[in-house]
Amino acid sequence: MPYVLRNREGLIDSLHREPEAGASFLPPDHPEVLAFLGREEHLQRFASMDADLVRVLEDLVDVLIVRNVIRITDLPAEAQQKLFDRKHFRDRMQQHALKLFGNDSVATPADEVVPTDFGDTL
Repeated sequence: MPYVLRNREGLIDSLHREPEAGASFLPPDHPEVLAFLGREEHLQRFASMDADLVRVLEDLVDVLIVRNVIRITDLPAEAQQKLFDRKHFRDRMQQHALKLFGNDSVATPADEVVPTDFGDTL
């Protein structure tokens, strides 16, 4: 599977497990097959969830290390390297992030009200 039959516009009209007259074979992971089955959006959402989960696991490892539950050296060398690589990459990305307020830090007393251009106060 899947063998596909196409309509006049060349779009997939139906999928078949067995060869049919006029059908052509496409791999199951072909983008057209996935789109026809409606899986492409689901796969993208699943990949996004995986990326989010990776970040959660990185944060979890950081918390466990900070609380002295584990040491970074308790992890396999490959895991240590991947964590260090991702952390350095995130640090570099933050250095190049859009700086809306410039490099100056805003140091105001907590009890001082600072008006903003948006009609509210800080």
